[in-house]
Amino acid sequence: MENEHQPRLRSVVSYVKRGGRMTVGQQRAWDELWPALGRTVGELPAGKLDFTEWFGREAPVMLEIGSGMGETTSQLAAAAPELNYVAAEVYDPGLGQLMLRAEKLGVGNLRLLHGDAVVFLTEHVEPDTLHGVRLFFPDPWPKKKHHKRRIVSPSFAALVASRLAPGGTFHMATDWESYAEQMLEVCSAEPALKNRYDGWAPRPDWRPVTKFEQRADVEGRVSHDLIFEKR
Repeated sequence: MENEHQPRLRSVVSYVKRGGRMTVGQQRAWDELWPALGRTVGELPAGKLDFTEWFGREAPVMLEIGSGMGETTSQLAAAAPELNYVAAEVYDPGLGQLMLRAEKLGVGNLRLLHGDAVVFLTEHVEPDTLHGVRLFFPDPWPKKKHHKRRIVSPSFAALVASRLAPGGTFHMATDWESYAEQMLEVCSAEPALKNRYDGWAPRPDWRPVTKFEQRADVEGRVSHDLIFEKR
C-alpha cells in the first residue's frame, strides 16, 4: 500500500493498491509483533540496511517479494531456519496474517517489510549480498495494455542481479503463460544472470501449493517456475 513516503523511484506502480480491514487478530499482530519484526520501507534511515543487526545474527539473506497472506512464506521461513528470511508486502492485512502464521509456527528467522521492494532493493541493500530473491505469483496484469506494469522488466532483472551474491538465485513462479514467457525472455537477456535449467525449472517439492496455483489448476492454467542465478 502506498503512503506519502513512497515510492520515490518508481514511475510505474507494478502492484495493485489494495484496501481491506484487518481482523482483530491481524490488528493484534500489528500492535504486539510488528515493532520487533517489521519495518516500513519509507521510514528506513538513508543508506544500506544492516541485516545482521536486524536479525541479531549473521546468516544468508533471502528476500521474498509479495508475501500475500503469508501461508507460503511462513512455511518457507520455518523450513529454512539457517536463512535470515525477509518478506516484503504492501498489503497491511497480509502482513498481519503473516505475523500470526509465523507466531503459530514459532518462526524466529523472519522479518517483514511494508512497502515497495524496488525502493528497498535500490536504496537499502548492498550490491552482491543477497542469498536469493523469490517472486511467487506476482500481479499478472493480464491485459496487454497493462503489461508494462509487470514488475519483471529489464531494469528490475538488472536490479535484482546486482543485489545477489555470486551464485545467488532469483526464483520466479507464475500461472500466466505470457508472463512466464516474459520472465524467461527478460532474465535470459540479463548478462549477470544465467538460467539453471534449459527453460522452465522443475516445480520444487519444497514450495507449498498456493491458492493461486489451485485456482489456476481449476481454470486450466499451468504454473511455471524459473530459477536464474548470479554469474
